[in-house]
Amino acid sequence: MSGDRLHEMADNAALDPERLARALVSENSYLTLATAGADGMPWATPVWFAARELDLFVWASKPGARHSRNITENPRVSLVIFDSSRAPGEGSALYVSADAGLVDDATFEDALSVYNARSLESGLREWGRAQLSGAAKHRLYRALTLDSFVLDDHDERIRV
Repeated sequence: MSGDRLHEMADNAALDPERLARALVSENSYLTLATAGADGMPWATPVWFAARELDLFVWASKPGARHSRNITENPRVSLVIFDSSRAPGEGSALYVSADAGLVDDATFEDALSVYNARSLESGLREWGRAQLSGAAKHRLYRALTLDSFVLDDHDERIRV
């Protein structure tokens, strides 16, 4: 999908906010993950992500990374996926409030499947359990959506 098509969808976000949200997810490789530790100090970081629908977002991170440590202390996070190709005032974005955490054994295969589908679709490699669990350098994290909004081209938030 071209940036112009995404821009056109943002113009019509009030008519179909879910369609715009899905387009933002499918057309972008990174989301901005905002976390806060137990001390309340905020931290934001870009992460390469995969998503299932608009309810599950998955990424790989080092457990010692600041955002990973923050999630351990405080699982409430915010995610933003935005169209940065547009001029100021013309872009659209998806805002998500979510509960995040390390993917547990019960949901690991499902989360890994979502992550690998996006990885392969992007021309990247497939990941295995051993590369994202146990003593591996990276672990698989997930965020489960609590609430979401799109920002249309008129700087208005619309609930998805």
